[in-house]
Amino acid sequence: MSDKGKSQENVYDVAILGSGFAGSMLAVILARQGAKVMIVDTKAHPKFAIGESTIPNMLVSLRTMAIRYDVPELLALSTFSGCQDIISPWHGVKNHFGFLQHQEGKPQDPGQLTMFNFPKLLHETSHMYRQDTDAYLYYAAVKYGADANTNFHVVDVDFDDDGATVTSSRGETVRCRYVVDASGYRSPLADKFSLREEPCRFKHHSRAIWNHFVDMPNTDAVFARDKKDTPPVPWYEGTVHHLFERGWLWVIAFDNDKSSKNPLCSVGLTLDERRWPKQEGMTAEEDFYYHINKFPDIARQMEGAKPVREWVATDRLQYSSRQTVGDRWVLLAHAAAFIDPLFSRGLSNTCETINVLAWRILAGIKDGDFSAERFREVERRQQALFDGNDKLVNAAYISFEHYDLWTAVFRTWAWGSNAGAFRAHEAFRKWRKSGDEADLLELEDVKNPGLHWSDHEGYNELFDAMVKHCDDFEAGTISGPQAADALYKHLHEAKYVPKHFGWDDRNLRFINPTPIKLAKTMWWAATEAPPEVRRIMLGFVREATKEFIMGRRIF
Repeated sequence: MSDKGKSQENVYDVAILGSGFAGSMLAVILARQGAKVMIVDTKAHPKFAIGESTIPNMLVSLRTMAIRYDVPELLALSTFSGCQDIISPWHGVKNHFGFLQHQEGKPQDPGQLTMFNFPKLLHETSHMYRQDTDAYLYYAAVKYGADANTNFHVVDVDFDDDGATVTSSRGETVRCRYVVDASGYRSPLADKFSLREEPCRFKHHSRAIWNHFVDMPNTDAVFARDKKDTPPVPWYEGTVHHLFERGWLWVIAFDNDKSSKNPLCSVGLTLDERRWPKQEGMTAEEDFYYHINKFPDIARQMEGAKPVREWVATDRLQYSSRQTVGDRWVLLAHAAAFIDPLFSRGLSNTCETINVLAWRILAGIKDGDFSAERFREVERRQQALFDGNDKLVNAAYISFEHYDLWTAVFRTWAWGSNAGAFRAHEAFRKWRKSGDEADLLELEDVKNPGLHWSDHEGYNELFDAMVKHCDDFEAGTISGPQAADALYKHLHEAKYVPKHFGWDDRNLRFINPTPIKLAKTMWWAATEAPPEVRRIMLGFVREATKEFIMGRRIF
């Protein structure tokens, strides 16, 4: 765009390196609140990006930030209809998380299916077409006053007592008081301060190959079955996960709703590179089909699909940083670390981190304190989110070898994610009513910030038990059935896990929150649940029902 930023006399409050989802979202918040912001990037929008699936927890964060920081553009991102009607009609709908288990050389067993679909009390979530959502945020930031230079390759960031100077390969400089590095894996600050951990601290291992496709077969046509083996919500209307030993394939459709004009479907293969190493001499496309052809029904899912972009293939995806905040700087989102796309936590964790970061930057602009100490909670939360996701995804990959164990891991994750969304929305409701920031800050002062249900000790113990049972199974000290039995015992005995919903029923493949199940679960919450579970569940249902009667949805 412009060549703004050449003069050292033009001092910005914040320079943001990277104009993707994280950088542009933070920029629009800061600019809307009156901060003087410069965004720099090497490329202009629209830009291809992966990380397309949203979850309810993310929608709560978006709604909270939209009102907390007076940014209505974030409300559009928080619903499928908002994305379609306000941003572009190129997004897909997401009504569920769906999983199909596969064994090498065998047809998919209809007894090995898992799905959790979202209740109709909630807005539909989205498969975000990232080149449109990211550009939308970026343009909004510029609209609110942010300056931008999208032909700016950062070669150095020099810090002094008063601020920082960001220098480009063409000799341009941007002077600022604070630097946010949201540039991704090739982070200038990670390089400058040697922040990458070698070896990476994360236990999980995976590599990935992905592309966008046209003429993608509809998953429901590929797996057309009797009613008892057909989920209550069509496969293709949500995020489809084809699971197999130490790997999985995502199918994220943008063409799965009548309102969408996008013919594309995102497909990616993630593999534990220790179990499924790259094949010598193969292209990325050849490597992709070499692996999916081992599984007959995954191969059928791809029959006739045509790639439309250059293939992207990675070595090990995981990287970590020993530190993510310092005096006058922060590494944000993928500039700091990366785990794996499983469970769609990447965008949600980014939103959660931005929510705890933005108000601290705004406070620093007012009083001049940009010390690492002010941002200590950002460091704690962001690193904990990475570590928690690493434990979750690593346990899941281990469990893929044994279907019963996988279903127990699935339930442990899904209930914690739901409860975390209820708890976050409770804080949001209290804050809307009281206007007191303390209601939001309660969720910053928690013992386990890496978990969605971050302030419940019982759930933390369940999560740790899940990790241990999976680790023991991997080590060979217990069998898959023993690990599954142990984890289901935890789920059944935990007083904070709702009854009647199916969280502890290992024979229930499709967890479908019908009105009858919701009514029974709410009766349990009112009469048997521990007080903290009763509070968040009944509060959520009361508010959701009131909104639904008025023709609205809670989030």
